[in-house]
Amino acid sequence: MSDNGVLILRAEEVARLLAGRELEVVAAVEASYRAHGRGYSSLPHSTFLRFPGDEVNRIIALPAFLGDGFDLAGVKWIASFPGNLARNLERASALVVLNSPQTGRPFAVLEGSRISSQRTAASAALAARVLLRARAPAALGLIGTGLINSEVVHYLLKLLPDIRRFLLFDLDGQRAARFCGALEEALPGASVEVAPSPDDVLAQCPLVSFATTAVRPHIADLSRCPPGAVHLHISLRDLAPEAILACDNVVDDPDHVCRAQTSVHLAEQLAGHRDFIRCSLWQLLEDTAPAKRVDDEAVTVFSPFGLGVLDLAVSKLVYSQAVAEGLGTWIPSFFA
Repeated sequence: MSDNGVLILRAEEVARLLAGRELEVVAAVEASYRAHGRGYSSLPHSTFLRFPGDEVNRIIALPAFLGDGFDLAGVKWIASFPGNLARNLERASALVVLNSPQTGRPFAVLEGSRISSQRTAASAALAARVLLRARAPAALGLIGTGLINSEVVHYLLKLLPDIRRFLLFDLDGQRAARFCGALEEALPGASVEVAPSPDDVLAQCPLVSFATTAVRPHIADLSRCPPGAVHLHISLRDLAPEAILACDNVVDDPDHVCRAQTSVHLAEQLAGHRDFIRCSLWQLLEDTAPAKRVDDEAVTVFSPFGLGVLDLAVSKLVYSQAVAEGLGTWIPSFFA
């Protein structure tokens, strides 16, 4: 392939190239966290494009460079429009553009929503494995039953395959029921139940994954949670800042997650400092911080802002496999 061309990978091609490679995706995500933690990355803050009078819809640009064997730059341009579900469209749509760090030239454009959802799920599953010390929880709670939590379940079962009880909640009861039916079909013999409220999920599940479209906190009381519970706070805006301050907090990157009115950002504004953040996930992976703080009774909250280096790591995996298999549409002479 010449330096003047670009490889285009469509959604169905990306999905095919990711199928059955969950453990490789987790390994790529873990390696990108370690590289970022060691300083082998450049990671500007994500840029949020919002629309006047609209606090729900947004388009985000996540630029990044990742070295330490990955050696590529790029950007994910991802739109989140929850109202698309009523239009029979996916909530998120995205592109990932990969650039050479030597010439700066783009050399690939990938459909990005599948890469984004799987890197998000892989990150959450990796954090759960570390924080639970590789022990499967007695029950997994899911608040939000869309695509992201579907992928979270998929990846969690690759790393913690003994999970056999699931408790779900979604504001859309029909969507929760469909999710429940799909899980029962995929996991014969598993206990799957739709809960009447988020509180019921929190009270019964030692591991909970939040993947909602909430724009402001709606859960303030975690007192009913089992001792030592782990919460994967993927959607970032479900927990009240007071609840965050009462928890053991692990993040992907403090500088990134303390932005854009996330729950952690609100907690920082309330407290006037970030001392409530115990460590970053890469520190757990590097064994420079314990999986849990001394008080194992506390709820641990993992709040991942979602770093662009993860998208680059998974995109490189997809791109390399596409080249090996001859997949994609090659556009020669794309540049002058």
